[in-house]
Amino acid sequence: MLYNRRHLGVVTFLLGAVHGIFAIIQFHSLGNKNPLVSLLTSNQNFGSVPDFPFQQLGFLALLILFVMAATSHDFWLRNLTPPIWKALHMLVYVAYALLIGHVTLGLLQSETSPVMAIATGAGFVTVLSLHLAAGSRERVVDLRKLNPVGKGFVDACSVESIPEKCAAVVSVSGERVAMFKFDGRISAISNVCRHQNGPLGEGKIIDGCVTCPWHGYQYLPETGASPPPFKEKISTFYTEIVNGRVWIHPKPNPPGTLVEPSRIPDAGVRA
Repeated sequence: MLYNRRHLGVVTFLLGAVHGIFAIIQFHSLGNKNPLVSLLTSNQNFGSVPDFPFQQLGFLALLILFVMAATSHDFWLRNLTPPIWKALHMLVYVAYALLIGHVTLGLLQSETSPVMAIATGAGFVTVLSLHLAAGSRERVVDLRKLNPVGKGFVDACSVESIPEKCAAVVSVSGERVAMFKFDGRISAISNVCRHQNGPLGEGKIIDGCVTCPWHGYQYLPETGASPPPFKEKISTFYTEIVNGRVWIHPKPNPPGTLVEPSRIPDAGVRA
């Protein structure tokens, strides 16, 4: 679902567009006004809950979904820059709130069966709960304080806590770092994929490369560089293994810098 989220988003817009077009034809195309003008002006009872113009809420949500669908391409990501692109696509939450209002103030006003109201409420509570749970889990990572140790390093985690060919993620100096364990070694790289800021630490090592869970972009764990012919690069970090603990230096190296992975020694032996 993560890999195909663009496709899901575009399909969501298309379904909304079909619904909106049929609604405009059914309710606003038989008068002497332009259908869009009729949609926006036929009901202006904004102070009344029973008669609130819910159709305008759905239309605004559809406009947001159109902008998001139209910019769901790497061309727009590169030209808008990732921060602006991400801010634009965060409007999905505004669209969702508008759609909840659209359904609640529209269909539920005339729906006598409680099934629709229960389904709408359950969906809203589910989405909200999942987001709060995810935010709470991620906040723990960012607030965790790492203990400083020797030579400027900080104590990140135990070797055993890192799954094989997967990563443990820590926040170091305000930046998330993914520490991957593979073939008896550990490498640390930036957690942020250069494609769409995907969480590399949620991916795994496939064919010797850290593979982003969003779109499959890959990076060599030793250098943070994508294998040829690709040219994306991310920062690497120096690591040491001391008494079964992974130490990491908080200063990132320039993207693409080769850092020899730390070999996992026998218990109690320093790397």
